[in-house]
Amino acid sequence: MAVDERFPRDFNETREGRPLGVRNEIITGPVSDWASDFSHLEDEWSADPYLIHDDLRRRCPIAHTGRFGGGWLPVRYEDVSAIAYDTDRFSSRAIIMSNFRPPKELAPIGGSPPISSDPPFHHDARKLLLPAFTKTAVGRQEAATRAFCHSLIDAFVERDVVDAAAEYAQHIPIRVIADMLGFPPEDGPQFARFVENTLEGVNLPPDERIGRMSLLFDYLLAQVHDHLDNPRDDLTSYLINAELYGRKLEPAHVVGTMALLLIAGIDTTWSAIGASLWHLGGNPQDRERLVADRRLLPTAMEEFLRAYAPVTMARLVKDDMHWRGVDMKADDWILLSFPAANRDPEQFERASEVVIDREVNRHAAFGLGIHRCVGSHLARMELRVALEVWLERIPEFSLADPSAVTWSAGQIRGPRALPLRIG
Repeated sequence: MAVDERFPRDFNETREGRPLGVRNEIITGPVSDWASDFSHLEDEWSADPYLIHDDLRRRCPIAHTGRFGGGWLPVRYEDVSAIAYDTDRFSSRAIIMSNFRPPKELAPIGGSPPISSDPPFHHDARKLLLPAFTKTAVGRQEAATRAFCHSLIDAFVERDVVDAAAEYAQHIPIRVIADMLGFPPEDGPQFARFVENTLEGVNLPPDERIGRMSLLFDYLLAQVHDHLDNPRDDLTSYLINAELYGRKLEPAHVVGTMALLLIAGIDTTWSAIGASLWHLGGNPQDRERLVADRRLLPTAMEEFLRAYAPVTMARLVKDDMHWRGVDMKADDWILLSFPAANRDPEQFERASEVVIDREVNRHAAFGLGIHRCVGSHLARMELRVALEVWLERIPEFSLADPSAVTWSAGQIRGPRALPLRIG
């Protein structure tokens, strides 16, 4: 059995002496005014955040809330971009807005490097991951991804109605990321629970949330030990053996990065696939155009990413300051809404429309600034292959019951139930 003293059997041992964060009051319930009391966890936000963004752009382009200990929501592209690029005044040590804040001592590394890292550490942590996500490296995943998409459709193609979120979109990134990390494919259902605990359990009491997160880190640590005992050529083994500043990575860095790849690589992509199929199911003219001319798909994909960008990230204000007309306090949250930025009419013509042959489309679906998604090539490949296979195998489909479609709450928005009538 391999021995690596960096990795205890219980991941909680790596947390000894590290503060867990500042607890804030849990506040939920109906929003009184989105400009002064916004909440990204309410049903109205989940159902249609774009109406809220449009209203705020007219009334109050930087909204405020007292929930979660206080936070801000900019909805103009200009403001979202400025914050994303300003690492001097805004920290990335916490990217999920919740009812407690990780302590400042976690910066500049954070809990899930490099997405939780601030400069200058961020640059070096990100550089470690780049070789695994080049176009060439991603290309090696395409054949297996395509075959897997076909196998999923084989299981339901003879039926009249299928839940395209639960039976198709959600499985694809789970399989791809599991293969890249060298995890057992049969563990997929666990990954879905880890995603829910991380991204949709943000209003739980901190102790309960930390307990749920421990399930994820205990799983990842078990995978590390399996890779130490049985080395192979995958991303987990790469991280275990990687070096930074002349020494191997700390265990919290290794497992934190694995958590990032597992969570961020799954929910964002399945949400993009599901939202694209939802659009095509409800817009037969766009579906028919793509079926008739597959060369249009790359352009349409970028428009789906713009119009239905799944990701909203958070930042923390470093110090008290007056910023663009509002008084921000140290450790105030910033909810960095890329979906709002992508529908700003000052940045995009016909911003509220989905134009599948849009020629100029510099969207922010993969983020802006130094934290732009390192896995964008992988996500684009998965989205393209998922849509290519679906349109090839199921060229005719529609929403079986629009009222039965449900969307996830929180900072990643995508269909969780998507009944489509096929054939």
